[in-house]
Amino acid sequence: MKISRSMLAAAGLVALSCVSALAQQITGVPGSPSATTTIDGKQLPPPDPKFGGVIKEKASESTPWWPPRVVPPKGAPNVLLIMTDDQGFGAPSTFGGVIPTPTMDRIARDGLRYTNFHSTSLCSPTRAAIITGRNHHSEGYGVVGEIATGFPGYDSIIPLEKGTIGTILKENGYATAWFGKDHNTPFYQSSQAGPFDQWPNGMGFDYFYGFVGGDASQWQPNLFRNTTAIYPFQGNPGWNLETAMADEAIQYIKQLKEIAPGKPWFVYYVPGATHAPHHPTPEWTKKISDMHLFDDGWNKLRETIFANQKRLGIMPDYAQLTTWPKELPEWDSLSWDEKKLFIKQADIYGAYLAYADNEIGRVIQEVEDLGELDNTLIIYIGGDNGASAEGMLNGTPNEFTTFNGIAVPVKDQFLWYPFWGSERTYPHFAAEWAWALDTPFKWVKQVASHYGGTAQGVAMSWPGHINDVGGIRRQFSHIIDIVPTILEATGIPAPDTIDGIKQRPIEGVSMVYTWDKANADAPTRHTTQYFEMLGNRAIYNDGWLAATTPATLPWELSTKTPPDVITGYNWELYHVQEDPTEFNDLATKMPEKLKEMQDLFYSEAKKYDVLPLDNSTLVRWNTPRPNLTAGRTEFTYSGELAGTPASAAPSILNKGYTITAEVEIPEGGAEGMIVTEGGRFGGYGLFLSKGEFGVGRGKVVFLYNLLDLKRTMWEGPELEAGKHTIVFDFKPDGPGLGKGGTGVLSVDGQEVARNSMEHTTPITFPEDETFDIGEDTRTGVALVEYRYDVPFKFTGKIDKLTFKLEPEQDTEAKP
Repeated sequence: MKISRSMLAAAGLVALSCVSALAQQITGVPGSPSATTTIDGKQLPPPDPKFGGVIKEKASESTPWWPPRVVPPKGAPNVLLIMTDDQGFGAPSTFGGVIPTPTMDRIARDGLRYTNFHSTSLCSPTRAAIITGRNHHSEGYGVVGEIATGFPGYDSIIPLEKGTIGTILKENGYATAWFGKDHNTPFYQSSQAGPFDQWPNGMGFDYFYGFVGGDASQWQPNLFRNTTAIYPFQGNPGWNLETAMADEAIQYIKQLKEIAPGKPWFVYYVPGATHAPHHPTPEWTKKISDMHLFDDGWNKLRETIFANQKRLGIMPDYAQLTTWPKELPEWDSLSWDEKKLFIKQADIYGAYLAYADNEIGRVIQEVEDLGELDNTLIIYIGGDNGASAEGMLNGTPNEFTTFNGIAVPVKDQFLWYPFWGSERTYPHFAAEWAWALDTPFKWVKQVASHYGGTAQGVAMSWPGHINDVGGIRRQFSHIIDIVPTILEATGIPAPDTIDGIKQRPIEGVSMVYTWDKANADAPTRHTTQYFEMLGNRAIYNDGWLAATTPATLPWELSTKTPPDVITGYNWELYHVQEDPTEFNDLATKMPEKLKEMQDLFYSEAKKYDVLPLDNSTLVRWNTPRPNLTAGRTEFTYSGELAGTPASAAPSILNKGYTITAEVEIPEGGAEGMIVTEGGRFGGYGLFLSKGEFGVGRGKVVFLYNLLDLKRTMWEGPELEAGKHTIVFDFKPDGPGLGKGGTGVLSVDGQEVARNSMEHTTPITFPEDETFDIGEDTRTGVALVEYRYDVPFKFTGKIDKLTFKLEPEQDTEAKP
């Protein structure tokens, strides 16, 4: 009797029901155009097969032979791998939260919920781990790429010897696509000049539709199709990336089904939600605001979430809710206007998460409508780290105020209150909401030492293969376990070589064993795992966890010297097998156990390129990297050049500079952008004004936008037809980050405007904006005065544009 897969599942032999790649599977007549074959997968790409036909002098006497098309093993499923951003363990309804996430609920109801799954505590490190199955330091992502340094564990370059799941599945016959956030292209390789081997298309993904970097406006993102920048939002009011991305994924899956119905696909679906900026549509804002989910404040919210978690079985009855930290104010201590603002911030966040979950649901519904749901492994991970406290204590209408170390007072934030979450804001909520949304744990994003930074709720389904539908799993697991889980499910082995490069072993452990109901309470197979980020560190081993006490606060950006990375930290000890929330610190009671765990951490750190430990942030942000601008002080351009990222553009931060534009103005005058970097939320622009009703058109303007908080302008005359030379020269008041200075605007050798600024941008312009010449591709730097509509193309001719940069003036930031 032939044993079917459904019979195996019914018998509870789930592990055996996963696809086996032990023997080569051939279909059709070998050598015929329709023949297919699986491969052993050890060498990728596989070697060309030996010609199996016959060659004589004449074709009529010869026998043709076609190499078989490579396909995955029979029964290999489609894989839909979903991961949201900055979500927080206690945010979604699936894991006790008050924000409705019916799509995640559906996957949990049809499969399993995992309550002891962990990330790295920051964005790009988790994302490197999820696509490779190795630890983030092993992949060069010990920190986010923006603060990469020149050590193997921190250089933001995924090594060739550690290929991605995209490459493995693609070479085994899968169609592969990546939708959403790409935070794994090195910051200094993200320009049109490449190289592109560390872009999604160079890491095994046939198709990419998304943005490059840590965050992006959902209204005007730095969006790419493969490696080409696209601007579908221009002239398209109401366009939002969350919906556009779902539309694109749906079309991709539908098209593949119609063109190649038997070809399985791997879709890596990673929306920008819920990383700041929080950008839901007005419909979702109203829907969530009308539910009044956050009106009682963050302290009551924690109690509600924790009660829900116990009711749902997310937390066991014996779990204890960790205490509220003294560094964060209690809700009842706030004024009326503070509460009003903070509720608004949370409503927008909740709307953003609910909106993102809805769009994910549309993709899953398309899979079902195409008849593919039963043949699709869906893994839905709630966040790539804990909820973010990067809005500082009061939140902000512009996340880049945080990244530049500027706190925006509550009273000032009310200027943005009526349109919070719209394209006019780049908002982030107050840090207290992050702590609450990480219930029941302590700490938040960035903090790898505690579960508030690393715990992620996961829902996983594959109809007919998970035989404990609706079950809960408490085994310890980690983001590096996703790749081995996919490989076991598809029956595809980890390769020995990729492109001739010997591959290092996968470091994660497959979670497939947990699919069987008989293994619901089986011991975890992932017995040891280190954690480290920005100097905070921890080690898990056999139900125990030792962790450092964070020495700096993630909601503060400080230029103070951090404590010694080795001796400046206290350690805590938890028996998390019995104390899953890290409530009871046993360090003083069990010093020998703590020492044993500390020794284990340093052993693992040496093994996985965690050393040297580094707890600096600002210094690392400003560290020199191998990029296209390194060592250059003069830059020359002509004509148009759009979409250049900051890493490949002249940086005017913390230094003196001179911008010289040689232009030709046609008869009738001209208008438009000559050069700009940044946009609505910070940056500068040199342009000829648009004017109003034909009045004031063609005036020379230099505008400096200090983080949407203050705009300083220099105005010159209208330019007549002919050749002109425009110069803007800026001299800072002295060394140091964000120092003010004096700017002089000249036209044809004559000074036309002189103005001073008290402060300049100290650390970064918005990273989702670009350096543009001859147009402005995303948002404009002007707000009211000199306002224009993008792309605001320059209607004259730019003969030559030159930047001359003085030495860096940030000596106060040096250690």
